[in-house]
Amino acid sequence: MAATFNPTLRRRRLGAELRRLRQASGLKSTEVAERLMVSQPKISHLENGNRTISPRDVRELCAVYGVTDPTVVDTLLAMARESGQRGWWHSYGDIPQSVYIALETDATSLRTYEPAVVPDLLQTPAYAHTVIEETIPELTAEQAATRLKVRLRRQHRIYAPARPLYLSVVLDESVLHRVVGRPEIMREQLEHLNALGAEPHITVQVLPYTAGAHAGLSGQFSILQFADSPTGAVYVERFGSDLYLEKPAEVRDFGMMHDQLQAKALDAAGSRDVIVDVIKTYIDAAVRS
Repeated sequence: MAATFNPTLRRRRLGAELRRLRQASGLKSTEVAERLMVSQPKISHLENGNRTISPRDVRELCAVYGVTDPTVVDTLLAMARESGQRGWWHSYGDIPQSVYIALETDATSLRTYEPAVVPDLLQTPAYAHTVIEETIPELTAEQAATRLKVRLRRQHRIYAPARPLYLSVVLDESVLHRVVGRPEIMREQLEHLNALGAEPHITVQVLPYTAGAHAGLSGQFSILQFADSPTGAVYVERFGSDLYLEKPAEVRDFGMMHDQLQAKALDAAGSRDVIVDVIKTYIDAAVRS
């Protein structure tokens, strides 16, 4: 069973809090490094959440920053202990998108625009298997199987009864017509998409061709919100160079983009009707084949 906290997010947030405490103390990272007799890059890595922060690190930094409130220190120590644990995804070895999976696991809501394929969390096993095999060069059968297992395990998040992920998806109409695998796979995938869209915490909207030029022409993006963070984060998937944005202005800009895409897209009922019409074409194609 997965932990109720996310170690990667704990590490990132602990690092951000330590940075805030350093800045409040008026010290530069080079000065902190000198006092602790460590390298300046180590302080930067700790603050950026790029490495595990030990309870010893926390105690030493709190001493340097003059933090004496036991409640604050104990909270930071607890975050340090939790950040040293491993998320469920680590059991699958060195997998791509591990940072994003950590964010997704901890998120309370996710807004996404997808111009090419059905989003990972809404894919059927057959559709996901085909996408993985046909879009990633030189992937071995074992690697493909591992990625499929991870993708399907991620989908547990949208079914969690205690804390379901609120999901708002805008799909370009081309996603419905792009034949991934056989017509039977597409029929099953679109039926699954409509079934999920009927769930109270999931909204699926289709952005029709007639929408013309729009804010999503630059590509896919996802906006994640968290229970204990007012800002959230933006994830932009790129082959080999994923992008993560956390500045409030950047998150706000992408939120406005998603709002504009929703306004141009069909509403949920109209989107279901379009998906049903496309399903019929795949049924006919399967009969003819």
